[in-house]
Amino acid sequence: MSRTRWRLGLSATALLTATAVLPAPAHAEDVTDYTITVDPAARGAAIDDTMYGVFFEDINRAADGGLYAELVQNRSFEYSTADNASYTPLTSWTVTGTAEAVNDAGRLNERNRTYLSLGAGSSVTNAGYNTGIRVERGKRYDFSVWARAEGGTTLTVTLKDTAGTLATARQVAVRGGWAQYKATFTATRTSNRGRLAVAATSAAALDMVSLFPRDTYKNQPNGLRKDLAEKIEALRPGFLRFPGGCLVNTGSMEDYSEASGWQRKRAYQWKDTIGPVEQRATNANFWGYNQSYGLGYYEYFRFAEDIGAMPLPVVPALVTGCGQNRATDDEALLKRHIQDALDLIEFANGPATSTWGKVRAQMGHPRPFRLTHIGVGNEENLPHEFFARFQKFRAAIEAKYPDITVVSNSGPDDSGTVFETAWKLNREGKVDMVDEHYYNSPQWFLQNNDRYDSYDRNGPKVFLGEYASQGNAWKNALAEAAFMTGLERNADVVKLASYAPLLANEDYVQWRPDMIWFNNRASWGSASYEVQKLFMNNAGDRVVPSKATGTPGVSGPITGAVGLSTWATSAAYDDVKVTSADGSTLLSDDFSGGAAQWKQAGGGSWSVQDGQYVQADAAAENTLVTAGDPAWKDYDLHVKATKKSGKEGFLVAFGVKDTGNYYWWNLGGWNNTQSAVEQASDGGKSTLISKAGSIETGRAYDIDIKVRGRQVTLYLDGQEWGSFTDDKPAEPFRQVVTRDAQTGELIVKVVNAQDTAARTAIELGGAKVASRARVTTLAADQDAVNTETDTPVTPVTSTFTGVADRFAYTFPANSVTFLRIPRR
Repeated sequence: MSRTRWRLGLSATALLTATAVLPAPAHAEDVTDYTITVDPAARGAAIDDTMYGVFFEDINRAADGGLYAELVQNRSFEYSTADNASYTPLTSWTVTGTAEAVNDAGRLNERNRTYLSLGAGSSVTNAGYNTGIRVERGKRYDFSVWARAEGGTTLTVTLKDTAGTLATARQVAVRGGWAQYKATFTATRTSNRGRLAVAATSAAALDMVSLFPRDTYKNQPNGLRKDLAEKIEALRPGFLRFPGGCLVNTGSMEDYSEASGWQRKRAYQWKDTIGPVEQRATNANFWGYNQSYGLGYYEYFRFAEDIGAMPLPVVPALVTGCGQNRATDDEALLKRHIQDALDLIEFANGPATSTWGKVRAQMGHPRPFRLTHIGVGNEENLPHEFFARFQKFRAAIEAKYPDITVVSNSGPDDSGTVFETAWKLNREGKVDMVDEHYYNSPQWFLQNNDRYDSYDRNGPKVFLGEYASQGNAWKNALAEAAFMTGLERNADVVKLASYAPLLANEDYVQWRPDMIWFNNRASWGSASYEVQKLFMNNAGDRVVPSKATGTPGVSGPITGAVGLSTWATSAAYDDVKVTSADGSTLLSDDFSGGAAQWKQAGGGSWSVQDGQYVQADAAAENTLVTAGDPAWKDYDLHVKATKKSGKEGFLVAFGVKDTGNYYWWNLGGWNNTQSAVEQASDGGKSTLISKAGSIETGRAYDIDIKVRGRQVTLYLDGQEWGSFTDDKPAEPFRQVVTRDAQTGELIVKVVNAQDTAARTAIELGGAKVASRARVTTLAADQDAVNTETDTPVTPVTSTFTGVADRFAYTFPANSVTFLRIPRR
C-alpha cells in the first residue's frame, strides 16, 4: 500500500495502565499503511506447550560463577593449565604463610585429585568471581570444607572486604582423617567485594572449600542462584536443553579414570556429574576455563522439573565438531557410550529399585523425571560419520525405550553442503526430529520468515535448538521476533525452538549475543530476553490463519563498491577491473602506479610489491580495503589473486556499502576447507552459498564476479563456481495470530521492525470479539541495549477499547505488539 492518507480513523483511544508512554511517529508522514486479514474459520497448526524453551550451556561462565550458586572459585584446587594456560591449582586463592597444592595418595578421593596442604599459622583467601564474593546484609551463608588434620587444628573462617568484617568469624575444630565441617555466617553488611579466608593453627589438608547462600532457588541444597533461576522460570519455557553445545561434541570420549590417564579435556559425560559433589569429576571447559560439575545432570533435571519444562539432554555421538571434526573409531568405546545413554534414561525414568533409578533416589528424587526426548550429537561437520553412529544409538534406545524421541541434527549452519547432506540422511533414515542451529544477521532473519513454509509436512520435525541474530541491540531482537512469527505459523514442522546462548557473566564472555546478562551482584534481561518472554508467555494453542500486506520498496538491485581482504593469510592481488554492464570501465588497477584508489577499512599490512597489492600479515584478520562507488550496480569484477602464506585463502568483496554492509566471496575459508559467499549486514554475517574446497599456496587464481540486479554469478579460473539470487525482501512488517484454547482469546502478534509506524487495518473475518483488548508493547530505538543500569527495552501494558470485526491500530516504529482479544 502507498503512504497516502488512510481514510479509516481510530474509533477509540488506548487507555494506558502503565506509566511509560509508547513512542509516536515524529511526523504524520512517517507512517506506512498495512492490512491484516484473519480467517477465524480456518484451522492452522497446533502449537505444543513445549514449542519454546531454553538451552543451557556452560559458556560465558554460565554454570560456575553463574547459575550454580557456589560463591568460591576453584573450591577444590583442581584448576589446571589443561583448562586455561594461565591457571594453577591456586588460581583465585591468595596464600599467607605456607600452602601447597598436592596431588598424591593423601587426597580426598580418587576423582578429586588435588587438595591443599596448609601450613601451621597459615591461611588462604578466595576472591570469588567478578569483583569478589557478594553478600547481603542479614542473609545467611553456609560454609563447608573437607579437612584432615591427624594432630588436630582449629580453622578460623572469616568473611571480609577491604573495609572490614562482613560477618562474625567462625572457628571449626578439626581432628583425624578426612571429614566435612560446616558453619553458618550471617552478613552484617552488604558487599560485592568479599573475600573468604581460612586460617589454620596447625597443619591441615583442605578440599572442597565452599560458601553457598542459604537463599538459593527454592532453597535447595547445592542449589542455583535465585535471581538467574527466577529469570529463566519467568520465561515459562516448555523445555530445557542441556548441557551443550560444544561441551558435548569436543575433546576425548574417554572417561575420567586411571585407565584413561585422568584425561582433563573430555566431552561432557553425564556420569561424571552425579553423586556427592566431592566425588564428581572435574574437566576442562571447551570455552577456556574449568568446570567443576557441581551443577550436574541431577541438578539440570531438578531445575527442569521446578520450572515446568521438559528435560532434553544431549549426549556425545563420538564425532567431534566445533572445529575439531574427528570421528572416533573404537567400537568398544562406542558401545560404552550407547550403554551410558541407556543408563541415562534409566536414571531419569527408572523406578527407584532399578540400578540408576536408585542413584537418583539416593540423591533425593525417588520419583522419575519423565524424560521423553534425548539428543545425540551436536553440530557435527562430518555428516556421514555422525549418522552412522547416530543410527546405532537410535536402534539401541528405541529397542529398550520405544517411547523416547531420539533427536538428530543438521550441523552448524542453516545451509550448505553439510546441512544438505545431513538432512538427506535424516530424511532417508526416517528420523523423528532434526536439531538445526544458526546465528545470522538481522537482515537474514527478516528475509527468512518463510524458511519453514516449504518443509515437508510428512518428514522429520524441526528442533531449532540454537539461533540468534548477531547482536544484543533492539534491532536484533526485532528481527528475531519477526522470524518467530514464521516459526509459529509453521508449528506443525517446528516443534521446539530455543534462543542461544542463555547466560553470560559480563566479566567472562566468550560469545555474544546472549539472552540474560549478569555479574556477581545483579542480572538483567537483554532485548532478546524480553521478546522471548513475550512469545513464550503468549504462544496460544493453535494458529489462526492470517495474511498481511507487505512493505513497498524493500528490495532493489545490489549496489556497492568492491573490496579485497584476507583472514589469517598473506595474499597478493593484481589486475583488478570493474566493468559496467554496458562495457564501460568503472575501475582498472594493475598497481603499477601504487594503490591510491584503495581505502583501508580493516587491519593488516598492505603495500604494493612488484606490481601487486600485497597484504603481508599472515596473522591479521578482516583486512578489508575498498575502492569504487557505493552506488555502482550491474557490473563485472575481475581480480587475479595469489596466496602467499597462512591458514586460509582470499576474500573478494562486492556490493560494499560500508565496513558493516557488503558481500564477499570467501575462498578457502574455515581453515581452508570450504568456500562461500557471505553477506554482512550491520556487521553480522550470513552464508548465501557454500562449497567444499581449498586454495593452493603460490598459485595464481582468476576470480570473476558478475552482478546483475540481485543475481550474482561467480567464476573461478574461467569456470562457473556458483550463482545465487539475493531476492528475498527484508520485510520489516510481520504478524501471526493464534488462539488461546483456555480463554478463547485471539492473540494478534505484530512486529514492525522499521523506523516508521505501521497504520494497520485489522479484519477479523467475522469473529465474535469483545471491544476491549489487553496490549503488551515492546518499543525502543533500534540501537537500544539493555544494561544493568538502563533497560530501554521493557514491556508496556495497556488497554485498547476500539476492537471490532474491522478496526484500526497503529503499531509504533520499531515495536513488537501483542493484542489479546477476548471472544464475545
